[in-house]
Amino acid sequence: MLKILWRIFYAELILLWRRSQEWLYPLGFFVIVVSLFPLTFTPDPSFLQKYIPGCIWIAALFASILSIESVFLSDLEEGYLEQLMLSPVPLTLSLLAKLSAQWLATQLPLILLTPMLAVFFNLSLATTFALCISLLFGTPILTLLGSLGAALTLGLRQQGVLLGLLILPLVTPVLIMGVNITQQAQAALSIAGPLAFLAGLSVLAITFLPWTIAATLRISLDD
Repeated sequence: MLKILWRIFYAELILLWRRSQEWLYPLGFFVIVVSLFPLTFTPDPSFLQKYIPGCIWIAALFASILSIESVFLSDLEEGYLEQLMLSPVPLTLSLLAKLSAQWLATQLPLILLTPMLAVFFNLSLATTFALCISLLFGTPILTLLGSLGAALTLGLRQQGVLLGLLILPLVTPVLIMGVNITQQAQAALSIAGPLAFLAGLSVLAITFLPWTIAATLRISLDD
């Protein structure tokens, strides 16, 4: 079973690498949104240091929606989802391997790029660390909730609009918690409490959401 899961994970990484637009477009969108922030508000350094972490979180949220919109569409068209369901490996574990590769290819580059953006905006080391660690714990939730929305809207017209309307209310607590962690780091307060809460949410999402996504996909394909 582990060998099959590794093959699914590796195959997804190779496919995402070949379909470079699926991870380059969200990455480019992320950089552009963060870069436009000082142009639309003010170049005042103190203002940017206070509010740029929230802007980075919002940019990461919308980049996540952009990257997850068609996560199951090509698999549906090619019959790959049916093959996963017929596989001896439980669909939940197969989806977990697939979505792990999706997160690694689309969300991890955003986290690795964040320290460079933090340098441009003169964020302190403690704030940069809190921002990166909050993104590390928060982006898996964004990927899983986005995948749930993609499964619910699979095969529908204007999927992107419906996907945003579905998952934005669900990811708002994650966004608030991620920004709160960074604000506490900026105020030199302990981030252990909210960080532990966000990590707990991430573990909860990784544990239960793949089951929900698998059940939703089965219903969608049966219809």
